[in-house]
Amino acid sequence: MTEKLSDTARKTVLDPLLQNGWVLDDARDAISKTFKFKDFIEAFGWMTRAAMWAEKWNHHPEWSNVYNRVEVTLTTHDVDGLSALDAKLARKLDTL
Repeated sequence: MTEKLSDTARKTVLDPLLQNGWVLDDARDAISKTFKFKDFIEAFGWMTRAAMWAEKWNHHPEWSNVYNRVEVTLTTHDVDGLSALDAKLARKLDTL
């Protein structure tokens, strides 16, 4: 079962993500990032690759797409906050 990140784990896991452009939303206990691409096709292709990982890990982002921009928010609704799954998916999204 997925658990909410402990205070110790939060620092270790979130700091590298925050240094890589993710932003912490304390009000929701979530992280978000905007990804920008050359055009709509590249943005949509990235979303398709991201969707495959999200489905494989059964952990789905909140996201929206406008032309070449994809805004992503990650939180684990089952624990009402951030979990290791959010950090794992964020790291994957950064590599796609």
